[in-house]
Amino acid sequence: MMRNLKLSTSVFPGIIFFSCLLLYLYSTLLPFYAHSPTESHNSLTPSTPAFSPSPPQCNLFHGNWVEDPSHEPIYDETCPFHRNAWNCLKNKRDNMGRINSWRWVPSGCDFPRIDPVGFLGLMRNRRIGFVGDSLNENFLASFLCILRVADAGAKRWKRKGAWRGAYFPKFNVTVAYHRAVLLAKYEWQPKQSAPSDQDGREGIYRVNVDTPADDWVNITDFYDVLIFNTGHWWGPDKFPKEKPLVFYKAGKPILPLLGMHDGFKVVLKNMISYIQKKVPSKTLKFWRLQSPRHFYGGDWNQNGSCLFDKPLEESQLDLWFDPSNNGVNKEARQLNLLIEEALQGTDIQLLDLTHLSEFRADAHPSIWLGKKDAVAEWGQDCMHWCLPGVPDTWVDILSEEIQYRLDRRQDFD
Repeated sequence: MMRNLKLSTSVFPGIIFFSCLLLYLYSTLLPFYAHSPTESHNSLTPSTPAFSPSPPQCNLFHGNWVEDPSHEPIYDETCPFHRNAWNCLKNKRDNMGRINSWRWVPSGCDFPRIDPVGFLGLMRNRRIGFVGDSLNENFLASFLCILRVADAGAKRWKRKGAWRGAYFPKFNVTVAYHRAVLLAKYEWQPKQSAPSDQDGREGIYRVNVDTPADDWVNITDFYDVLIFNTGHWWGPDKFPKEKPLVFYKAGKPILPLLGMHDGFKVVLKNMISYIQKKVPSKTLKFWRLQSPRHFYGGDWNQNGSCLFDKPLEESQLDLWFDPSNNGVNKEARQLNLLIEEALQGTDIQLLDLTHLSEFRADAHPSIWLGKKDAVAEWGQDCMHWCLPGVPDTWVDILSEEIQYRLDRRQDFD
């Protein structure tokens, strides 16, 4: 018994030393495993600690387009969610191969294209909603065609006042668009005065600045992600002096009467306030800044055209878009300033897709609109985008932004 006791006494210090050595090695090596290269590529900043509140280190919104022959579209003209006028492959638009060979490279870093399967897996049992004008519909059409690659059983979805959308049954994901071109509710009121009145007005469009449009007023708690926009309808081409916008609040006209830009600011203030009050805090909210137009030689109704075969150079952008030059495409930057100011202090994230899109004068449907005499009727389309095309890059960026914010939210939970 004494012999056994001596043996235990001699072995015990060795066990303690070995245990301490294991603990040391574990604590030393653990950080390397926690940040190993095999960590999910979904994080935009894998080297940033999980608790960091800072935005992604890579600014996805600034960079340049690089021609890359290996860069090809994810979908083609057979996607059932196309809109005919934007289906440039089907409409045999010139140079579609080159249009889609340009790859957006953010300054100082690269980022992956969307993985449709991975993204739908991330969004399982969730819903994504777009609210705004036809440029958000252009965005949606690209999104639906890309996601359908991961779920060929996707079905058209049109509920809750949605203009169009799709349901992806493999993942129980819904993505839809609600048309609300001004965001606020507006309606036509024909003129009631005597024919002798010579002010030239045929009536007014009454805009209720404090009332959301019917198309989206009831969806504030339905979606897990919402992307808003407005802007392209805020101009005299949509609402000329014969049919002006007149702004009302609490049922009464705002006096003195507001001009277009002042009315835009008031609508922004009220709609953003409504979103902040009615949309749950857990919902990811984005506001897409303006999609630039590329009319050259005149506006859409003045024989303006966009028959370009390559992107603009960066040195050309201010000539096209700086408001101080008073060109036909100046309104995007003008409205962006008002939007950015209105969103300050909110939890709505800016989706600044303007700059990267300004380069792409080559990527609009132009004269290839899929309908006979369309150009004679509407003029060239230098506002919407060919699909596949630039909106596919918007989708890449949106998916990264959603993924980053969901990852960060889980880190805080």
